[in-house]
Amino acid sequence: MMLSKSYGSAVYGVNATMIALEITVAQGLGFYMVGLADSAVRESQQRVEASLKFAGYKMPRQKIVVNLAPADLRKEGSAYDLPIALGVLESSGQMKPVKNLQDYVMMGELSLDGVLRPIKGVLPIAIEARKKGFRGFILPAENAHEAAIVNQLEVIPVETLTEAVGFLEGTHEIARLEIDTRDLFFSAQNEYDADFAHVQGQENIKRALEIAAAGGHNVIMIGPPGAGKTMLAKRIPGILPPLTLQEALEATKIHSVAGKLGTRASLIARRPFRSPHHSISDAALVGGGSFPQPGEISLAHNGVLFLDELPEFKRSVLEVMRQPLEERKVSISRARMAVEFPANFMLIASMNPCPCGYHNHPDKDCVCGPGVVQKYLNKISGPLLDRIDIHVEVTPVSFDQIASTRKSESSSEIRERVISARDRQINRYKDFPEIYSNAMMSPEMVREVCEVGNVGRVLLKTAMERLGLSARAYDRILKVSRTIADLSGSVEIKAEHLAEAIQYRSLDRESWTG
Repeated sequence: MMLSKSYGSAVYGVNATMIALEITVAQGLGFYMVGLADSAVRESQQRVEASLKFAGYKMPRQKIVVNLAPADLRKEGSAYDLPIALGVLESSGQMKPVKNLQDYVMMGELSLDGVLRPIKGVLPIAIEARKKGFRGFILPAENAHEAAIVNQLEVIPVETLTEAVGFLEGTHEIARLEIDTRDLFFSAQNEYDADFAHVQGQENIKRALEIAAAGGHNVIMIGPPGAGKTMLAKRIPGILPPLTLQEALEATKIHSVAGKLGTRASLIARRPFRSPHHSISDAALVGGGSFPQPGEISLAHNGVLFLDELPEFKRSVLEVMRQPLEERKVSISRARMAVEFPANFMLIASMNPCPCGYHNHPDKDCVCGPGVVQKYLNKISGPLLDRIDIHVEVTPVSFDQIASTRKSESSSEIRERVISARDRQINRYKDFPEIYSNAMMSPEMVREVCEVGNVGRVLLKTAMERLGLSARAYDRILKVSRTIADLSGSVEIKAEHLAEAIQYRSLDRESWTG
């Protein structure tokens, strides 16, 4: 009896764990797989047998035992096909004993003709392989660019099972794939298709979105159909500060685990923009499933989550966002495991003011009956609205503004001011590793950082009494005013900064619903 040992990996949350595959071929009959494998892993027997035959090898008619260690961790998916096939070949003597088999992590799904199909979660596996001191990573060619992001790790792209055997036996040379990660990252991070220069008018909304980007604040836009809410939202990633390399790696890991990177994809260099449909389920938004996967809020990590027509989302879906909005992460617990996905995103929401869409419209009459507008707004709970810092009303653009030939300010010009404001915040919060923007301040920090003078206190008191604002809304106003002060280069929060911040609480005005 001969023992073959190779290594694969399992991904839990956004991190990988090394899995040892021990395979023996001995006297007897049957194929036995142990080590808490799901049905997709157990089905590998049929794929491995067919691909071995196609490649000119044979499946031993003996007792084959495949052990996936550690045995108490759940393994799922079809990516263990490649190490199982190579282990069977070595332990049955069809492939000469390979001394360096244990130097490599091997993952890949086999088709029946021995061709390797792409897999999910490659980047976390590559990071863990380097951390554990493995020499290289043998994987499908379509995933190689993603793994090559990790330096100091040999990335061996293979197209077929035969190529993998030839490489390990030393009869087939495969060029290692190498990528200059920093060059790739910096060359792609400023490429945005949508630009604020193409938006005519809406200067007050652009200003509100600039403030939101500068402080990482959540925004809700209320306005009639065709006012430009979606168009404005799609341009927000272009005015956010560029991703840092660390943020780009975090975003890429999440997309890799979810299988959203696509084939031959590499590092995500631009801030994500996710726009799920209002029919989305709770689990699809926050993540979940029997084997937890990241949801839309995690896919929007370090970027923008845009919820168009917010009242059309199921109330239960919106309510599960409340905790992630505060904690900037989501924890999913199951009987055997608990995983945590990061969810530090900017929430941008839009909605019509009423079912017909024309409440408060300057030209068109609203046809909704008495109480309908309030009922429509009540679809969004008060606690969720409290977590949205900026409420802004979007009005239709006039013909003169649409037809104007005056050039609007570009996203790159706005971005420069945003970066400058963020730099002030990074310097301010340098002693707080988990905080790097005004929106992330705790209530205790708000009192310390957002000091206002006597005039400002009177202004805030009047606004609180007239608008009936909650304590959380009070904190939001202070945070937004701190960002406005940062944009203007002011050390102190002045009365005009507070006045502008109070304007961005449209839905708190008692007169808004008529």
